[in-house]
Amino acid sequence: MSNEIAYQIEHAPAYSSLILSLQANQTVLVESGAMAAMDSCIKMTSKVKGGLMKGLGRMVSGESLFMSEFTAEGKAGQLYVSPGVPGDIQHYHLKGNALMIQSAGFVASSTTVEIDTKFQGFKGFFSGESLFLIRATGTGSIWFSSYGGIVEIPVEGDYVVDTGYIVAFEDSLNYNVEMLGGLSFRGLRTGILGGEGLVCRFRGRGRLWVQSRELYSLINFLNPFRPTKSN
Repeated sequence: MSNEIAYQIEHAPAYSSLILSLQANQTVLVESGAMAAMDSCIKMTSKVKGGLMKGLGRMVSGESLFMSEFTAEGKAGQLYVSPGVPGDIQHYHLKGNALMIQSAGFVASSTTVEIDTKFQGFKGFFSGESLFLIRATGTGSIWFSSYGGIVEIPVEGDYVVDTGYIVAFEDSLNYNVEMLGGLSFRGLRTGILGGEGLVCRFRGRGRLWVQSRELYSLINFLNPFRPTKSN
């Protein structure tokens, strides 16, 4: 039996859902709460993946302490997975390398893929996003998601991306967060609080994935229209 997990991505890129076709006795790891539907032969178990400390690391980074394992017991079955935010889903096959993913982007993976968090300190703080990235290693399939569509960019040399649009990148790329030229102190304050004015410069050779929309921009747009209590 092949260890590869057959899959389909439907309704991309706005409302993508992932359909995983498991062979008999095959298991897949899914982010807690992302299961939408499944055949009755598939059984779920929740566990702290990688032990308590790694689980606590995911919880601090904004991820769930628990991940779910789904196994097709005795016969093949399908599992429907839906991320919490509307947008795109991307598949990537690890071959002994590492992939860095924004902390909210993990959807599912083969059980042969190791999921861990990596503290990013001020790099994450200045981006207006989480302090953490997920680091995926090992061999097998992994699926990640974003708000908006996902665009794959092959990088050779230098490439600059607004920090709020980064979805994932191969660890063959080095990176550094920089301010845009001519940014004032007032602009710097805006950048810290809203994710604007700072970019990530990637160097090297590898693939980078960015999202076509940025969630914090939508939140800022909708904020003036939210209901408020009258005095």
